Amino acid sequence: MAEQLEQPADPRQRVVDAADELFYARGIRAVGMDDVRTASGVSLKRLYSLFPGKDSLVLAVLRKRHSMWTEGLSAAVESVEEPRDRLLAVYDYLAEWFAQDSFRGCGFINAFGELGPTSPEVAAYAREHKRSFQAQLVRMVAEAGVDVSLAPQLAILAEGAQTTAAIEGSPDAASHARRAAETLIDAAAAGTPAGRR
Repeated sequence: MAEQLEQPADPRQRVVDAADELFYARGIRAVGMDDVRTASGVSLKRLYSLFPGKDSLVLAVLRKRHSMWTEGLSAAVESVEEPRDRLLAVYDYLAEWFAQDSFRGCGFINAFGELGPTSPEVAAYAREHKRSFQAQLVRMVAEAGVDVSLAPQLAILAEGAQTTAAIEGSPDAASHARRAAETLIDAAAAGTPAGRR
């Protein structure tokens, strides 16, 4: 008999975990609250008392994903000493993520693509998550002693890599983005921003 993973005792956490897995694997619109109920083992009545509507559940899932992203990226970056190498560790972190069998792209880009036009709250939270990532890169770029205008360029490389890896089903986009980041970082360190050569 296969060993079952122990579910959290907290019904709210069970619902969020189940919804996260279902939304990420199948898409938000394709998953109904009945699917979440079945996967979480929480009654429909209890589920709706915790999350009055699907948008509130989607936001809870995005908050969970934001924490996972922030903690995972921070751990990857903090494990490296040199500021330049910390910037490149972002792409190493992406490479590990892209290689996972469960990788289906950025959950925030996916949610924005599905619900952004109809859910201002989901669109706003997706934007907030992306701004948070850019702010983290601004701090890291400043620590590396280069112009902070490099940060949005590095962010775009990371975002493009996430989308490309999801569409291609290959982790190669991370190594391509890393090599492009090296070029941009070295140009910025030399005082010749890529856009002004």
